[in-house]
Amino acid sequence: MSTTAESMRRYSGPPVFSFGFRPFFLFSAIWAAAAVPIWVASFTLGDGMVGAVDGRVWHIHEMLFGYLGGVIAGFLLTAVPNWTGRLPVTGAGLAGLFALWLAGRVAGFAPASLAGPAAVVEAAFLIVFAGVVWREVLAARNRRNLPVCLMVTVLALANVAFHLRSEFPAVGPGAERAAVAVIIGLVALIGGRVTPSFTQNWTVAHGILARPAAFGLFDKAVLALTGVALTGWVIAPYAEIPGLLMLLAGLANVLRLWRWRGWLARREALVWILHAGYAWVAIGLLLLGLAALAPAVAPFSAGVHALTAGAMGVMTLAMMTRATRGHTGRPRVADGATTAVYVAVLLAAVVRVCAPFHAEWSQALLGLSAVLWSVAFLGFALVYGPMLLRRSL
Repeated sequence: MSTTAESMRRYSGPPVFSFGFRPFFLFSAIWAAAAVPIWVASFTLGDGMVGAVDGRVWHIHEMLFGYLGGVIAGFLLTAVPNWTGRLPVTGAGLAGLFALWLAGRVAGFAPASLAGPAAVVEAAFLIVFAGVVWREVLAARNRRNLPVCLMVTVLALANVAFHLRSEFPAVGPGAERAAVAVIIGLVALIGGRVTPSFTQNWTVAHGILARPAAFGLFDKAVLALTGVALTGWVIAPYAEIPGLLMLLAGLANVLRLWRWRGWLARREALVWILHAGYAWVAIGLLLLGLAALAPAVAPFSAGVHALTAGAMGVMTLAMMTRATRGHTGRPRVADGATTAVYVAVLLAAVVRVCAPFHAEWSQALLGLSAVLWSVAFLGFALVYGPMLLRRSL
């Protein structure tokens, strides 16, 4: 049986389609850098519409299902072969998946007369991608990663529900929250595996005796609590019991993060950024819990953006940079440009979360956050694009 490495060596097509992380990381980052300014321009320079869709709705969709859908695809198309021992999707199959994703981004600008066909085109990518993940995991009988398959499926279904909001307006907000909950669930599950693992690898390599806590019963309990809290939040985001559960889940994730001892790797940005990204999970859960129990203290929008601009934005950049360096044969060490990208996305998240707390400055802070966000992702595309488009070292 061929190994993943052997399959990649035999591949003779365009390098960008030799592994899933290459097209999806690069073009998802470019899209992230472009989509936020498009949204800001829609209400500062235009009528608030993007194509035939309200700009805010378009922005939410393209961040959750466009950008993040693409990054999740790039990550899982790279990780699943390692989990299952099966060959990666490459060449024409990968190009086809990427074309579906790209068609979805173009469909977002369709006129109202083509809204139905555009929705079908856009929804196709996550549905097909979920099928690919199920096929690979089931064929390898890799039961450990069945939760990942379920999460990707729920994300695809949430995207379908999002498109039904014009016919069923009440469905839209629930679909948004379901997508946020699923993606944060993936961050808690997969980020909870890789963050302590990479931290331990770094401490061992540098002769540091202290170690992050190993995954165990405590982590399983935190994941379960986080899952229950997020489910309750999706159903009743302003109710007291889900709010209390979100607070408890936030505190539990603070303790989980502390057990990983991220300060041990403070000299390596490629490691500490994972801890910084995961910290936003705890912050977001705490803010959303407070938004339900004491809305005058914490605006709902602040909690949502702690999870989206914070946890999702920072963790995806952290994983994209690390995976790109590792899979293209480069040392897993952050250079100055990479560290600058991290600082920009962290500042973008801080400014965006602060904006709802300062109504008089909210528009200015929103604009500043958009600039910092675009700088971070355009910076990734400029620095890592050549690595992603060329053959590995």
